[in-house]
Amino acid sequence: MAATAKRRIAVFRALQLGDMLVAVPALAALRRGEPGAQITLVGLPWAHDFARRYASLLDDFLAFPGAPGLPEQADGGDAALQRFFETARARQFDLAIQLHGSGTLTNQIVSRLGARRVGGFFPGGAARPAAPGLWVPWPGGNEISRLLALTEALGYPSADTRLSFPLQEHDAESWRRLAAEFGLRDGEFVCIHPGARMLSRRWPVERFADVARQLQRRWRVVVTGAPDEAALDARLCALIGGPVVNLCGRTSLGAMAALVAHARLLLCNDTGASHIAAAVRTPSVVVSCGSDSGRWAPLDHTLHRVLAYHPPCRPCAWQSCPYGHECALRIEADTVAETATQLAERPFHHA
Repeated sequence: MAATAKRRIAVFRALQLGDMLVAVPALAALRRGEPGAQITLVGLPWAHDFARRYASLLDDFLAFPGAPGLPEQADGGDAALQRFFETARARQFDLAIQLHGSGTLTNQIVSRLGARRVGGFFPGGAARPAAPGLWVPWPGGNEISRLLALTEALGYPSADTRLSFPLQEHDAESWRRLAAEFGLRDGEFVCIHPGARMLSRRWPVERFADVARQLQRRWRVVVTGAPDEAALDARLCALIGGPVVNLCGRTSLGAMAALVAHARLLLCNDTGASHIAAAVRTPSVVVSCGSDSGRWAPLDHTLHRVLAYHPPCRPCAWQSCPYGHECALRIEADTVAETATQLAERPFHHA
């Protein structure tokens, strides 16, 4: 008797790091419900490494070249998009899951993957998509919970809402090298991550520096950031003064997670670093500016604190705020420092 072919499932989520991390519980629910399936992540090119890290949940990766209207990836052009669809259709997916937003821009993309059946969100109040499958109205609430609402609707078992980040041996080795080079000890330093992809999501660097100077009285301060945030991090270090460890551009994704796992606290904007802290169980203070804080806040309100002010213009999609950035300026440094100190004073045991 011939072996039964594996079910082939595509999951479309062409987004950045934080968006991918909050999707892990939904991916875990899918894997539990489809333990023998071939699950392919369809995502931005950078996410190939993400798929390899989560090899227990994902079997394959297909890079999405971008499309008009989707801001996360520059549009690669009609020819690249056509090649992408041809490659996807050749894989003959049994199911394609649209796990990327309300579906306003992405349902058409997922419907063209050639899957026999499609599942996903569609905007509330809009017509249900014509593609055969199961379509769920776009719900409100936290991103983790709303993605799990889709997997549950597709018939997969309820899942744990906690995030995870599998640390590998080379991540641990990166931590050991950094610890030896800079004299870092478990639980004796705090990480400060002042960057965010959108300027409207950034709390003023001067206020980060003010908080850092207060924390510096008791703990060492380590500044982190992506290579393109070097100028921002250098300015922060200059404003802080004293013995600051600047690791901007010196950590891979895994090394960053390992570093945060050994930190006493992470202070950051509402960005991917926040979800790394949630995944490795490190306490965090998130200064949330511009974004939908209820949608992206960590679910564990004991371990993580989100500080936000909500003017009528929020949430916004501005790269740079045109209204004076009230949502950021109304959050005082002393409030953040007090919250951070309270969390950091707890017994250290999570690394």
